[in-house]
Amino acid sequence: MKVRFEDYLDAIIHEWLKTLTAFAYTLVPIFFILDYFTMPKELIPKFGLYRLASTIIVLVQYFIIRHTKPSKRSFYHGYLVSINVGGIIALMTVDLGGFNSAYYAGLNLVIIGVNLLLPWKSIHTAINSFIIVAMYILLNVIWGAPFDPMILTNNLFFMCSTAIMAVSINYVRHKLVKQEFFLRQELQEARDSLWSEMELAKRIQTALLPNKQQFKGYDIAATMIPAQEVGGDYYDVIETPSKSKWIAMGDVSGHGVDSGLIMMMAQTSIQSVITRTPDASPSMVLSSVNDVIRENILRLGSDHYMTIVVMHLNETGVTTAGKHQDLLVYRASLNTTEVIPTRGTWLGIADDISDYLTDTSIDLKKGDVVLLFTDGITEAMDKEGEMFGQSRLENTLSQHANLPAEKIVDKIIEEVRAYQAEQADDMTLVIVKKLA
Repeated sequence: MKVRFEDYLDAIIHEWLKTLTAFAYTLVPIFFILDYFTMPKELIPKFGLYRLASTIIVLVQYFIIRHTKPSKRSFYHGYLVSINVGGIIALMTVDLGGFNSAYYAGLNLVIIGVNLLLPWKSIHTAINSFIIVAMYILLNVIWGAPFDPMILTNNLFFMCSTAIMAVSINYVRHKLVKQEFFLRQELQEARDSLWSEMELAKRIQTALLPNKQQFKGYDIAATMIPAQEVGGDYYDVIETPSKSKWIAMGDVSGHGVDSGLIMMMAQTSIQSVITRTPDASPSMVLSSVNDVIRENILRLGSDHYMTIVVMHLNETGVTTAGKHQDLLVYRASLNTTEVIPTRGTWLGIADDISDYLTDTSIDLKKGDVVLLFTDGITEAMDKEGEMFGQSRLENTLSQHANLPAEKIVDKIIEEVRAYQAEQADDMTLVIVKKLA
């Protein structure tokens, strides 16, 4: 729910009233020590009663403020502090000779203390100051001793000057508080908007991921772990109505909604092409997808591109095309991991990329494992900034290649998470294990 400025101001005033009343119940009795050494001895008992009564009142205020919530009436406590503390000082000036007493200076402290501690509107500062001055005049007119008009003029001049300064300062401060409030709201709205964009990007990134699928003769497992800052990792496991079997993995440059949209376009285009032309080679699929991606990137006015590899599965192995991370192939019969570089070019950087795409066939035997991954795996960093690296990934694959595909994925993710200090990028893996 959006907070109104009035409610925000009431909360600040309520909080500062705790400080104001704490100052009052501390300083009012402390000043009695000064009275004891400087005031006429016959007035000490009376002044002690004044200060005791004032301290009790302000203590009650303090406990009320502490145990109540901010409201539009909270500021009345500020007036009460002024009437309470200012009133006893005005009474003391009466006892000390009326307008001729220099003790009126304590009223200046009340004007400054109350009005500069409370960030209320300048109109309240003006009214509060007027009440203090009026109490001083009224009490001394009724009960005060004869006075020198020049002294009264001097006293009122300084009190009114203090009030004018307090009003001016509070006017500026109230304006600054209001500006700060609306600036905070703008920042919060910007943060919420950014958060909404991030959440949308995450939904785009994860909503269209495939359900677990198994192809005849293959054990397949995959995972994608998004980072806090959403990227554009993508993978898909597809079987067309004609029983053509495909796997795709890619990574869109950049972060945010744009990357998520491009990833979604690529996924939709790949599925459309291989469904429409089941006999297409991986390079033909990527060339057709690039036509769509390139046009849409230009429409978005962005400079994104996409690394991607597309893999067509058959009974004897796989055929791949595209430029992405190296393919890691574990050869069960040799107990070694082979690195097969992907050849081609990125999607979205040129109108026609067909001349740069080639198909690569990889024969697979029983127990062989193909690992596809994104750079979030190999570029995971420890506290010293050293990357996990492809060599560690190869070793991890070799150690666990005899396990089912899903367990291999779990083991790799477990080792990467144990290694990295903090996840900075999406981590995506696909394991394809030949069963027969």
